Amino acid sequence: MANFQTVNKQLEIIERGTVEIVPKDELVEKLKTSYDSNTPLRIKLGCDPTRPDLHLGHSVILRKMRQFQDLGHHTILIIGDFTAMIGDPSGANKTRPALTREEVVANGKSYFEQASKILDPEKTEIVYNSEWLSPMSFEDVIKLASHYTVARMIERDDFTKRYQNNDTISLHEFLYPLAQGQDSVHLKSDLELGGIDQKFNLLVGRHLQREFGQSQQICLMMPLLVGTDGTQKMSKSYDNYIGIDEKPEDMYGKTLSIPDSLIYTYFELLTDVEESDLPEIKIKTEQDPRNSKHDLAWTITKLYHGSERADQARAYFEKTVVNKDIPDDIEEFPLETGTTHRLLDVMKSVTFVSSNSEGRRLVTQGGVSLDGEKITDPQFEFQLESGQELVLKVGKRKYGKLTAS
Repeated sequence: MANFQTVNKQLEIIERGTVEIVPKDELVEKLKTSYDSNTPLRIKLGCDPTRPDLHLGHSVILRKMRQFQDLGHHTILIIGDFTAMIGDPSGANKTRPALTREEVVANGKSYFEQASKILDPEKTEIVYNSEWLSPMSFEDVIKLASHYTVARMIERDDFTKRYQNNDTISLHEFLYPLAQGQDSVHLKSDLELGGIDQKFNLLVGRHLQREFGQSQQICLMMPLLVGTDGTQKMSKSYDNYIGIDEKPEDMYGKTLSIPDSLIYTYFELLTDVEESDLPEIKIKTEQDPRNSKHDLAWTITKLYHGSERADQARAYFEKTVVNKDIPDDIEEFPLETGTTHRLLDVMKSVTFVSSNSEGRRLVTQGGVSLDGEKITDPQFEFQLESGQELVLKVGKRKYGKLTAS
């Protein structure tokens, strides 16, 4: 049997960092009933594995789910292998391309492996919504669609803007929120987690539960984490992300690149610092942002790599960025002798950049050097002679020794 904390204490933890809870009074009642009956609430989080890699923006909602696990509630992670093939219209200004089932399955496996750095795998029920959505007949879909109106659907902000701009809205996109809502009906969820951009979808689930005579789920929305650029939401597309699987030195260095205005928010949403310590952190951040940012970078790196690696990451930063030294443990990358190598291709092959476009941007901005010489031509090519070594530096923190093989 669960051993729940008081309702007030649970609420304090649950409300930390949240944008909106709909409706809060019903959440209080559910928590009271759960506490009195010693029965865990059913907490649902759906993820469409459209990309195989997670960043700290994804961690905001996963950390909230972990809090529910630690509070003793039953958590259900839905891998949206069916809904990902429709494509979530949230925030889209055009129809999203559908993924193949093979892509979704591969991404889903990678998603859970990375999510397990935050969630407790033994306390996480994993389900795939194709289990109940795939067997639905066309008749079942028609009956499901009869529970929601076109007028309500078109009220959705994404659809409204696209409709007004005469942009394409495909009929299958109307089915996405219905399918996600059917997940809530099938699982009889008490509360669903999501980013604030998922509010419409979460409320559809609440509506459908009422239509099917169930107790309605609470909708808890978390903020969209602003990325390292300080303006856009964190996204790999915007190249303003910190990956959950980043190397310690990259995680540390990227955290230091955020604007001072985000330090407190990152402490609140991305770390385990006590709620009671946040006011003091806020004051310190305002008075001494530089050291506060180092504390933040160390704390985040420690969460994913441990104290020792966080210490090493800080030392690496001091050596390579502050003192501008080449690290002692620089990794070597052998290249074929006598062959012409395009610098952009080399940067991508050694995973210093994720794409040629990222590499091209860094080169043109003066962020790449070869043996101390800044390279500004994206088409730069070079050859290595026998026994030759060149030190490649990309950005402020990435070093590699290119050796002739």
